[in-house]
Amino acid sequence: MIAIRHNRPALLVGRHQVFDYDTGWLDAAIRRAARDADHPDFPFVAEIRLGIVEYLESKCPLKLLALEELFDRVRRMLRAIGCTGIAENLRPVAPPVTVSLLRVAGTAGNGFELAFFEALRAELRELRDAGAEEIHFTGLRETAQILSGRDSWNHRCESVLREIEQFLRTWEAGATPPGGPRSIAASQ
Repeated sequence: MIAIRHNRPALLVGRHQVFDYDTGWLDAAIRRAARDADHPDFPFVAEIRLGIVEYLESKCPLKLLALEELFDRVRRMLRAIGCTGIAENLRPVAPPVTVSLLRVAGTAGNGFELAFFEALRAELRELRDAGAEEIHFTGLRETAQILSGRDSWNHRCESVLREIEQFLRTWEAGATPPGGPRSIAASQ
């Protein structure tokens, strides 16, 4: 059984479900929308976030809430207080998402590096399109071993691990948005 922090529903980001999240990313999304609407000093960011947190923790009847639905609610709140310009500039931003590279490797199969990188590229593109700005990865070493088709760690595994890390760095460099840097963290 999965314990849901603060009784908040899990958020659906693309095909990924995020269970344990804080709400700082909501502040960032609202501030970005306010800046884009020429209201960089918008004073009600914290109040709007607190209203959304109250909804998530005590009024939301769902166990799984799509990120876009959550942002529709934020837009409605902004319009209700007369901040239509900010509501129109609000774009979904997801909390940090963790991707298991083992799962991606499992879909590609042992020894199929090209299929793995294509599947990973598609998954990262889908997550970015869904609003994910911070993506963490797990299972790098195990994935390198699977893609190498080896039972024990060797030089081939090390080489594949470097390829995966280079792919993530290159993809990150190309995926940086105009609004500022996005971080991708990797854990082995």
